[in-house]
Amino acid sequence: MYAVTDPSTGKTTETYPTATDAEVAAAVDAAHTATAWGRDSSVAERAALLRRLGDLHAQHRAELATSIVREMGKPLEEAEGEIDFCVDIYHYYADHAEEFLADEELTVTSGPGRAVVRRSPVGVLLGIMPWNFPAYQVARFAAPNLALGNTIVLKHAPQCPATAALLERLCAEAGFPAGAYVNVYATNEQIAEVIADPRVQGVSLTGSERAGAAVAEIAGRHLKKVVLELGGSDPFIVLSTDDLDSVVEAAVAARLDNTGQACNAAKRFVVSSDLYDTFVEKFTAQLLARQSGAPLSSVAAADTLARQVEAAVAEGATLHAEGERNGAYFPAGVLTGLTTEHASARQELFGPVAMVFRAADEEDALRIANDTPYGLGSYLFTTDPEQAARVADRIEAGMVFVNGVGAEGAELPFGGIKRSGFGRELGRPGIEEFVNKKLIRTVA
Repeated sequence: MYAVTDPSTGKTTETYPTATDAEVAAAVDAAHTATAWGRDSSVAERAALLRRLGDLHAQHRAELATSIVREMGKPLEEAEGEIDFCVDIYHYYADHAEEFLADEELTVTSGPGRAVVRRSPVGVLLGIMPWNFPAYQVARFAAPNLALGNTIVLKHAPQCPATAALLERLCAEAGFPAGAYVNVYATNEQIAEVIADPRVQGVSLTGSERAGAAVAEIAGRHLKKVVLELGGSDPFIVLSTDDLDSVVEAAVAARLDNTGQACNAAKRFVVSSDLYDTFVEKFTAQLLARQSGAPLSSVAAADTLARQVEAAVAEGATLHAEGERNGAYFPAGVLTGLTTEHASARQELFGPVAMVFRAADEEDALRIANDTPYGLGSYLFTTDPEQAARVADRIEAGMVFVNGVGAEGAELPFGGIKRSGFGRELGRPGIEEFVNKKLIRTVA
């Protein structure tokens, strides 16, 4: 059911009707019709629309942020920051679309003439978006593809229908033609039919492993490209420091982002043995003191986290926490005493609970960090530049941030490996995923 349920109270305040089969078909029809705009408009024209869309996000910042807080419980300041990032993304692609999509001249060595690679749209794309960043996740998918001239059918998370409607409205206000961006409140069964539609050329999903596997299976059956951004259990590796307090501050920020509900949040803290005891003491105190008091996205999300924490304790972990679980509210906590042999160490904890591991040395830290089915992001803190380069090279992840957190940007590619998915969003790679790189060879 598409509904707005305030996680702070558990009360459903709005419901939205699920789309009929006819409405879903009409959404795909509209997106397919709008592909003519994608082919015929210039890059400069589309960039101007993106700039306007970014401006509208800035103008409607308060409305968007309030909607996000109401739907999934994010602290207001963080919701406002999410909208600011959306503005950056839309403006980034507005600024760079012509550069990224310019003809690429090739050096011809196989005979006379010249050759270019021309980047052009592929057509209709399906976006399946999650609840944890209701506007940002859409921006990083929509911005590069609208710049390219692809059209979008967007299925948002069922708990974010109001934000989904607002984003569609802003696209229309920005001047995108009907069908360029279409929101649809579809069921999973209807989405399977959309993926199978021969007019749909690709799918981008951000969500769970299970959802990613299901979508990839259907897409593969119908020879559709997919980009998947799935779960993560990002390591935060501490090997050396001359300012442990600042490292602890960064660690707390990396765990509490979005109340711990971010795919690329630091979740497993791998600390050199000589720093471990002091780090755990300071980190635990700061994590408990700085928790936002915001709820998780739903009671169901808190139930899942509670089961995972209970399982870790049953395996022998020690939980350091204060306060009691209440509905969707879940107190921050630190789990110690785990090793990579524990089943809990291989799970993603989606909430304000951290796992801390003791590492004997650099090699052991790498072993622990890489012993995970995930490979999205990672964080590395060291005072040794050579060690930083060496360890960053060996971390098995799509992203490594050295001596800093919160360093994502519209210009930086985002994505992972292993069970965290494949493909990239943002930066130049983000516009290269769903594109026809057409070779034009002129012999004479």
